Order: sequence, then structure tokens, then C-alpha cells
Amino acid sequence: MKFYYAPMEGITGYLHRNVCHSFFREIDKYFTAFLVPNERGKLNSREKNDILPEHNEGLYLVPQILTNRADCFLAGERTLRGYGYREINLNLGCPSRTVVSKYRGAGFLAKPEELDYFLEEIFSHAECKISIKTRIGLDNPEEFPKLMEIYNKYPLEELIIHPRTQKELYKGTPHQDIFFYGLQNSKNPVCYNGDIFGKEAYETWRRNFPREDRVMIGRGLLMNPGLIGVLKGCGMPGKNRIREFHDCIYQAYREHMPGDKVVLFKMKELWVYLIELFVDAKKYGKRIRKAEKISAYEDAVKDLFAERDLQG
Repeated sequence: MKFYYAPMEGITGYLHRNVCHSFFREIDKYFTAFLVPNERGKLNSREKNDILPEHNEGLYLVPQILTNRADCFLAGERTLRGYGYREINLNLGCPSRTVVSKYRGAGFLAKPEELDYFLEEIFSHAECKISIKTRIGLDNPEEFPKLMEIYNKYPLEELIIHPRTQKELYKGTPHQDIFFYGLQNSKNPVCYNGDIFGKEAYETWRRNFPREDRVMIGRGLLMNPGLIGVLKGCGMPGKNRIREFHDCIYQAYREHMPGDKVVLFKMKELWVYLIELFVDAKKYGKRIRKAEKISAYEDAVKDLFAERDLQG
């Protein structure tokens, strides 16, 4: 089984990736949060920093592009190729309303004819391998067969399917029947993405799709950075290991972020998910969210690790 780390904007940047890779080496592919190159392929300073090869040594990293313009995708592809990348991911899955309103991400799925023309253009000119991360439609799962007809026209490196519509965001249960349809009908390799938070969910998924050989996990890895080891039968990481993991990310942010306020914001984003790893830790999560000074944050984290156990 191949395991991929799904990108989470604002959280899974290169500092986070490097710490994850140093502690938990079971991840086969990392993906950047989406890049938005212009028609000259220019990336902003944050995007450039995130994809620099020297910031991602030892990782298999796939840059992800968000656009509905073939010229911008191809210009971005040339830029990324110049940095040594040979695989690019196209984001057709982001459900954010600000993205969708511009017909990007999952919003592009509302224009299948334009999407088809876009894919024809980029596959005719790009030199990198191209994978796609997609939702199953904008409003209705019944949109997916038409999308699959389009995807099957092109030699994708792989098709990563999150079996929810844009409208569903992350609510409800992923449509496993639609994923099965994609698995059965895709001419390209397929990867599953959606709601793998623990061993029980993973084993249920494996029973349903025993021949599938790749899975992408996002929120589950933020809740438990050692999750893939658990899925492989290696057991839960100990609390000391999680503390070391936290301390390394925290130190990396303090060394590279411009000031305590930014560091606190970044750590609070991570704790939205990581707090779920602890038993009965709601009040500690509240203390972390309310911390306005580094000292208050450190005290809250210290007490959490001293007074609460990890989930079994």
C-alpha cells in the first residue's frame, strides 16, 4: 500500500513536512498546498519557499497547481520543471467557496466542456507527469460518470478521488459506491482520499476495496501524525514521541516565523486537529486557543501532556 499526505493549506508547509518526515517515515508522497502561478509561471515568495528543493530534501514532493487557465498551468509547469520536479498535481477538489466562485478547484467541475479543453491543452504541451485530485461533482454524485469520461481521455499519472461533492464539503459520509465506480471505470491508476481517521475505518475500507493499492490521508494525519504506522500494525506512538514531534514543529516555527503572534497562529491551527489525539482534552484545547502569549501557550501544552493520556 502506498500512503500519501494530503495538503492542508496553511498547515502542511515545508517546515511541517520536514518534521513529519524525520519522525514518521511511512509517507510515500507529499503534496504541496495549491500553488497559483500566473501566465508567466511566477510564484509568490511563500509558494517559492515551499517548493525549493533545498527545503524538501529526501521527500517525494508533488507540487499542486490550482487554475482553470491552461497558459497559467503550463507556465507553472515550466517553472516547477526548472526546479527539478517531474510530477504535477491539478487541484479539482478544493471546495472553498472563494475558490469555487472563480471556477477553480471543485468549481471547475461545473464546466465540463471547458475542463476537457483545458486538459487537452495541458496534456498536449506539458512535459511533467500530471495527476488529478478531484471531487465527484459540484452538486450531485450523478455528475461523476461524465467527469470520468473526460479523465479517461488523458494519460494521468493517477486520479485521486475524494468521493464527496463540492456542496458536501467535508460533511456526511463519502460516497463509496461512486469511488467503486471510479475504480472500475478509470483507465488510469486510482487513489482513494476521504475520512481515514483510524485503524477501524482503514480496515473497513480495505475490506471494501481489497485490490486498491494507494490512499491519501489528510485530516487523519493531522490528528495523529503516527497514523500510518498504526495502519501498518506498528502501534500507536507514545506520548513522549508526540511531545517531541510537537516540540520540533514549534521550534521550527519559532526559528523561521516572524514573531510570536504568527507562531501562535500556526500552532493553534495544528492543535485544531492534534487535540483529538488526547483523551478528554477539550479544556486544554480551549486554553491553547485562548493563549495570547508564548508563555501561556507553553503552560497549556505542558499541562496537557502531563495530565492527559493519548487515545487508545
